[in-house]
Amino acid sequence: MKLLAFAKRASMTFSCCLRPVLSTTIRSSSSSSSSSDSVKWEGGVSMVQGASRGIGLEFVKQLLQNSEKGHVIATCRKPNEALGLLSLKNMFAERLSILPLDATNESTIEASAKSIRDRYGFLNLLVNASGILSIPDVLQPETTLLKVEKSSLLLTYEVNAVGPILVIKHMWPLLKAGGGTGTDRDVAVVANISARVGSIGDNRLGGWHSYRSSKAALNQLTKTVSVEFARRKDPVICILLHPGTVDTDLSKPFQRNVPEGKLFTKEYSVQKLLGIIDHAKIQDNGKFFAWDGQEIPW
Repeated sequence: MKLLAFAKRASMTFSCCLRPVLSTTIRSSSSSSSSSDSVKWEGGVSMVQGASRGIGLEFVKQLLQNSEKGHVIATCRKPNEALGLLSLKNMFAERLSILPLDATNESTIEASAKSIRDRYGFLNLLVNASGILSIPDVLQPETTLLKVEKSSLLLTYEVNAVGPILVIKHMWPLLKAGGGTGTDRDVAVVANISARVGSIGDNRLGGWHSYRSSKAALNQLTKTVSVEFARRKDPVICILLHPGTVDTDLSKPFQRNVPEGKLFTKEYSVQKLLGIIDHAKIQDNGKFFAWDGQEIPW
């Protein structure tokens, strides 16, 4: 009996001594893994949603070209048909990943989030660049209330407002994990591409009911998300960006009324927007900026 009691006490003593050693080893291993990931993905990990053309494609291009470090994830509905992205992939094979994502299909957003988590483990920047203004024989900006249709309102709301917010929802854990790691920023940034016409206070011309209201909805949803991030003290901020009138397929049918000097190239607009993103601070959370850095009224 005495021998059995001694053996039991010895076993408990050994177990108690071993537990802190194991705990320390696990923490050390976890810390080493985190440090290893930071080095592996030096320069940060950025994601551009809606990257097959226009402003989105230009974001991918400049993020890759502006630095020799950093990794970019470009998403779009049909990667195999995104010739601009495929061309960039040939030039930046190790730093560019292309994933399928349809902002109107939440399961594809979830799948992209899983792929990013499995390969990278975090995000430092999310740019939501997808958006629609017109589709031949389907959608046209309204010039009068008489031309407003339910289908147009719902379609623009789904693509321009709902899609980007669902992307943020599923990328949120990755953004929290990333923060400013590997970048010159203190926080991760969500940059939603909005438009000045989405400002209620700046609306003096009327018209474009579907597009205006969808961007106003995006602004409100983004502001609401930013409040939650701040309340939770997450290392993530949300900003809204107006790129100006840019020479893309989206604006092409409506360029004839643009004042001289106000039609920007994609290169110029994205350069300005990246400047705002790169210098974003935690106090900018929930703000709406024009391409020149000026705040836009709600």
